[in-house]
This record gives sequence, structure tokens and C-alpha cells, in this order.
Amino acid sequence: MPSLDPRITRAEPELWSLPERPLHPLEHWPTYEVFVLRTRGSHAQHVGSLHAPDPDMALVLAKEQYARRSQCVAVWVVPTEAIRWTPTEDEDLFQPATDKSYREPQGYLHTRERLEKYRDRLKPLPS
Repeated sequence: MPSLDPRITRAEPELWSLPERPLHPLEHWPTYEVFVLRTRGSHAQHVGSLHAPDPDMALVLAKEQYARRSQCVAVWVVPTEAIRWTPTEDEDLFQPATDKSYREPQGYLHTRERLEKYRDRLKPLPS
């Protein structure tokens, strides 16, 4: 049944009959991850990713996409294939091998309690 929409009826019929060609992975532009530094002294934040033909164009696109409307000091683009990570199953790799709670602020709470108990033991008993 022909469409009643004038935009479709005016379209060239041969454009609709062209066969679709599947895209191969190497025909796509590489993906880049974008990191933005909002203010000096702050940490860089991952804000998104984009496709670009080369790193220079990725930087231009990242500036337009992620830094145009908000305050920004610096923009980084990194090829996605350059990023490495550890699987979440390997979380035990990040556990400390020994107890080093004395390096953390909360470790001193237990140290203080032990010092007070030691001082109490050193006090002479009343006679």
C-alpha cells in the first residue's frame, strides 16, 4: 500500500531498493575515552567516550562535546584499547598482606586504648 505521507512518496524509489551492506569492525573509527579536569587541583573525571578518526580530532570533538557548556581546565582523550583493568574477581590482590592499621587514622584509636591500659598497670596500687 503506498504511503500517504508526501515526504515518502516524493522519495526516489531506487534509494529504498539499495541493498544494505554490513559494516566490518575495521570500518569504524576507534573509540576514545574522555577525561575532564574541572578546576586546577581537582581530580580528572571520566565523562564519556566518543569515536574519532585520530587523536587530534578526538580532542577537538571531546572539547566540543564535554567542555563547551561547563567550566573546564583540561581535557584528556585516551584510546579505549590503551586502558587496562583488573577483573573484579581479583579483588583479593588489593588486600594488604599484613596488618598496617597503625598507618590509618582509625588505627590509633586501638593504640590509645592499649596505652591507657598499660599506664593503668604501671600506676602504683594505693596502700
